[in-house]
Amino acid sequence: MATILDTLKKGTDYLQKHEVEEARLNMEWLIAHVLKVGRMQLYIDFDRDIPESALENLRDLTKRRGRGEPLQHLLGTVEFCDLDLKTDHRALIPRPETEDLTRRLLAREWPRDAAILDLGCGSGAIGLSLAHGLMGKGVSVTLADVSPEALSLAKENAIVLPEGSEVRFVESDLFSAIEGTYDLIAANLPYIPDADEIELRREVRRDPALALYGGPLGTEIMERFLRESTAYLNPGGLVAMEFGIAQAETLRLLAEDLSYENVEIHRDLGGIERFLFATKSA
Repeated sequence: MATILDTLKKGTDYLQKHEVEEARLNMEWLIAHVLKVGRMQLYIDFDRDIPESALENLRDLTKRRGRGEPLQHLLGTVEFCDLDLKTDHRALIPRPETEDLTRRLLAREWPRDAAILDLGCGSGAIGLSLAHGLMGKGVSVTLADVSPEALSLAKENAIVLPEGSEVRFVESDLFSAIEGTYDLIAANLPYIPDADEIELRREVRRDPALALYGGPLGTEIMERFLRESTAYLNPGGLVAMEFGIAQAETLRLLAEDLSYENVEIHRDLGGIERFLFATKSA
């Protein structure tokens, strides 16, 4: 039998040869996954033998990772705002930037019984995290996406919420099927320019194209979102959205032209302009 340490070394070498970033960390997660233990437990059990049945599973997962299949898809879950969310090919893998946006929203003061819309919800990461984090404040959360596959994943992820949470799901191309008005509309919409596909990491290209590409400039869907959102915001309501590199000025100017107030651009944890917050006049 092979020990955890031997397997970790061999697997790391294999992933490095196949140009996987953070090869050792990836291998640690895969070993922990097949052994059903926490990743840090591996350091305590380096000399432990791995059963052959687990090794067979691990070999398959390691080969798939070497071919560029995302680690999160292999593990089946991703941690987001203290929730374990299911992730697969049906929706964009939730990323740290989006978690940053969500935590910023959770830190704000919201009126009791606030109505929240997560537009382009994908796996449901933003909307479900807000519903969970604002639990007890009577908020209602609507999660909407144009993709029925993404919505099916978001519905499965709703299991993380306690019974009685007020969430609903709507299949909608932006606002086409949305009714009512909201105190917050949060959105992580496609923002990659169509021509940038060949420059993306192979793992990113495994995400649905519908969730990645925003048009020739990358901003087309977000611009349409900003134009349409005012009709669905309550007075004093907030729009909060994530965008791509070098898109801040275009979106800021548009929001100001649309008479949004308090238009703010915020940087992500890496110092990159990444989020737009804008308020509808009261």
